[in-house]
Amino acid sequence: MPETRVHRAVSEVIASAPAGVLYGLIADTTQWPLFFAPCVHVEQLEFDGTRERLRMWATAGGRIVSWVSSRRLDVGRRRVEFTKDLPDAPVESMSGVWTVQPLGDRCRVTLEHTFTVAGEDPADIAYVTEATHANSRSQLDSLAWMAERWTRLDDLTVSFEDSVHVKAPAELIFDFLYRAEDWPVQLPHVHSLDVTEQTAGVQVMRMNSQRADGTAHTTESVRICFPSAGRIVYKQTRTDPLLAAHTGEWSLEPDESGVNLRARHHVMLAEEGIEPLLGAGTGLPQAASHVRERLGRAGLLVLQHATRHAAGAVRVL
Repeated sequence: MPETRVHRAVSEVIASAPAGVLYGLIADTTQWPLFFAPCVHVEQLEFDGTRERLRMWATAGGRIVSWVSSRRLDVGRRRVEFTKDLPDAPVESMSGVWTVQPLGDRCRVTLEHTFTVAGEDPADIAYVTEATHANSRSQLDSLAWMAERWTRLDDLTVSFEDSVHVKAPAELIFDFLYRAEDWPVQLPHVHSLDVTEQTAGVQVMRMNSQRADGTAHTTESVRICFPSAGRIVYKQTRTDPLLAAHTGEWSLEPDESGVNLRARHHVMLAEEGIEPLLGAGTGLPQAASHVRERLGRAGLLVLQHATRHAAGAVRVL
């Protein structure tokens, strides 16, 4: 039986933002799916102000992986230590630390991982090492990108929601949202849609659709489905050129008279794409309004068809 070796991967970046800002971006995982490309979704399971447990989903080496992570936040030393409690195979164990070191008007941010691989298969070691380095590099590059814009991050991010109320069973509405492969038949703006489900409730989706102005549009998304909670969260991994990132959620909230169906959107604007796409002189507020109107319209269209689908199914029953 081969001896289990401990492997180490260290990456760093110099970022142009105050140490407190950078530490805050690392510590607040609620924004990670919007800020960090590999991160798909984070569910906070426990938090006492210093220690937390998280369920995380991310892309790694062309796969969607998930794990439970424990983190210890040390704001005084600007360190965040983490351990994967339930790592995804072939990882046997993984831990690490984020550190932020001030360097005058800039900071060095270091992300270190130590890990072991079950069975010590060379191919598995290579896969984990490459995926860890790639994701670390992506996260640190994103952190540096945000650091250059840290005074404008609030203007670059847009969050909003729309809702409809329907008198129909939540299960029928969820079924419509979950079975996205049927959308080309049910939604007039969707031309084609491919869905693969690697593991139960984790969907990878590619959709070709038509915008209100008639132009073609292709998006790719990862969706995490929670049937018992009536939720589907998603992250677009291929977005509109106007968007640096787009995450969202479909949620069903039953009440005494039916179901509140909500579509939530969280967007990071791609500042460099605003004027080429919307015209010279277009600022962030105008771009945010444009995105809110366009995404809101598309989301409401799905909500309305989900409502009709559920109401029609009730009449048939």
